[in-house]
Amino acid sequence: MSTALTAATADIATIDDLRVSFRRTGRDLHALRGVSLTVRRGEILGLVGESGSGKSVLGYSLLGLLPAGTQIHGAVTVAGTDMAGGEAAAMARVRRLDLGAVFQDPMTSLNPTMRIGAQVIEAAGTAAEAVRLLAAVGIPEPERRMRSYPHELSGGLRQRVMIAMAIAGEPELIVADEPTTALDVTVQAQVLALLLRIRNDLGCSILMITHDLGVAAQISDRLAVLYAGRIAEIGPTAAVLAAPAHPYTRGLLRSRLTLRTAPDRPLAALPGEVPSPAAPLPGCAFAPRCDRVTDGCATSPPDPVAISPDRTSACILPADIAAAAATVDTASTEYPAPPDNTMPEPVITLRDVAKTFAVGGMRHRASLHALRRVSLTVGRGESVALVGESGCGKSTLLRVIAGLEQPTGGTVTLADAQRPQMVFQDAGASLTPWMSVGELISERLRGAGLSRAERAERVEQSLRRVGLMPEIGAARAHQLSGGQRQRVSLARATVVPPAVLLCDEPTSALDVSLAASVINLIGELRRSLDMSVVFVTHDLAVARVVADRIAVMYLGRIVEIGTAEQVLGNPAHPYTRALIASIPDPSHPPAATAGEPASPLSPPPGCAFHPRCPIAIPACRDAGLDVRLEGTPGGVHQVACIETKVS
Repeated sequence: MSTALTAATADIATIDDLRVSFRRTGRDLHALRGVSLTVRRGEILGLVGESGSGKSVLGYSLLGLLPAGTQIHGAVTVAGTDMAGGEAAAMARVRRLDLGAVFQDPMTSLNPTMRIGAQVIEAAGTAAEAVRLLAAVGIPEPERRMRSYPHELSGGLRQRVMIAMAIAGEPELIVADEPTTALDVTVQAQVLALLLRIRNDLGCSILMITHDLGVAAQISDRLAVLYAGRIAEIGPTAAVLAAPAHPYTRGLLRSRLTLRTAPDRPLAALPGEVPSPAAPLPGCAFAPRCDRVTDGCATSPPDPVAISPDRTSACILPADIAAAAATVDTASTEYPAPPDNTMPEPVITLRDVAKTFAVGGMRHRASLHALRRVSLTVGRGESVALVGESGCGKSTLLRVIAGLEQPTGGTVTLADAQRPQMVFQDAGASLTPWMSVGELISERLRGAGLSRAERAERVEQSLRRVGLMPEIGAARAHQLSGGQRQRVSLARATVVPPAVLLCDEPTSALDVSLAASVINLIGELRRSLDMSVVFVTHDLAVARVVADRIAVMYLGRIVEIGTAEQVLGNPAHPYTRALIASIPDPSHPPAATAGEPASPLSPPPGCAFHPRCPIAIPACRDAGLDVRLEGTPGGVHQVACIETKVS
């Protein structure tokens, strides 16, 4: 560690009235508008807020990595060095000795042409130190992994490599910018536990940037809530969670899904979106979304006010009144009771479906077993969620149902001749960029025998059904927000109501408030159009509120299936229990599942989960073992495990 600071120094980093703006297409984008905060020595400070709030810009400001031409006003000091306008050599020295960084997508930070070992050695100095660091962050067989390229590692292992490089110089401060966003819940828990252990072992500080309040709350000592480039609230984590002082913080907390969220009513969702940084409001930026707005909110941005010795809130209302504000759509309407366990008429029937992909070159061909004898029935009007880690076959199964992939074994039967419609995770990539929204939706009406005026009317009805004004029809995808693009995708999929709607992680890239709105919309469309829904997600809390039944997949097979309450309230398979234990919960430390999923190129013999299973017995490794779903006679709850049965 650098000796620039003494042990008695309380703060490793200080930001004072920081204002950052960028010039883009002739306009100034005001990313940060007067931010002041400190990062204390040895603490984990969680920085949360929706996309567009300025979180990453604040992180890059601490690293001294803002692009040339950025307009910076105010002070940023790390280890006694000016990182806003200091000398380049001094900032480079601080980055080398006092700072570490972990970013969201390690594939964009790691050189794809260099072996892992060579890249870690650049930070560590020697091969021996590189091996020690890889072992310290929990990478198995570090000597062998030194010879791997980034693409040969899983997402979790790549993120561990980035953390190893970040701690190579035993930094004073690690800036972790959304380090778990692209990871499965089990790997996320492993990374959170690792960051917590690194802080405890090295005594360093961590700035944990995330849009997920639950993730930040699980390991943070303090929380800073950022909105539209300004700090809305900051204070000890426990205090902020127990009694949020700012209406925006309260809205974020209520929008976040947990396993305790009521599935029988609309989800609480913050109305509106973060305002554009190109046109900052003169008063409180949250005023258009706050139901306690007063005339005074529109005049000038509120200054942070101390509400306790270690807490501030930027709201002109007294803390108790601001905290009592609803700030969310009232979710008082109850949905109809879910159907009983009687299976409705099937619209999708899968029997022993297998899908194998040939991978590799001509000389080194291999078979990737994406689906291995999957059987599933989806009833008319029913919603089924497919959950599991990346690589378990969820999306492949959806594509097989949609007819985008042909199975290599088994049968797929659809009750209606009409092809299912699909909504993808990245709505922007699935919308043709040179076509207007109206043209995209109208395209599905070709061949329906409608006049131009009738097609225009149907397009308008479709947009209104998903909560968009007809004027959106003239826009193109790049002119829309993420939430608007996902609504357009749903409008396009349902302008001709399908019997089956297939949703592939439609909310995973959205902020919690937008995700809640989209989930509410899918539920409304399902009920009003009497559709069946198959919903792929890695988030069990989402699965609980969108689905009547949940199917848990692992390495190409369904290992447990039942009603949402059965699977989550009384999980039978060890893998399901591991997924539930990995969900971020501020009330306990991260519960990390051992190991990572095996490769579908070479599934383990017997039960594929046995290398990670805490209750595995020798018979689980038997190559002749074929574990099939079993349950009580006539019951919908089934599990594929020789050690546990459905009770």
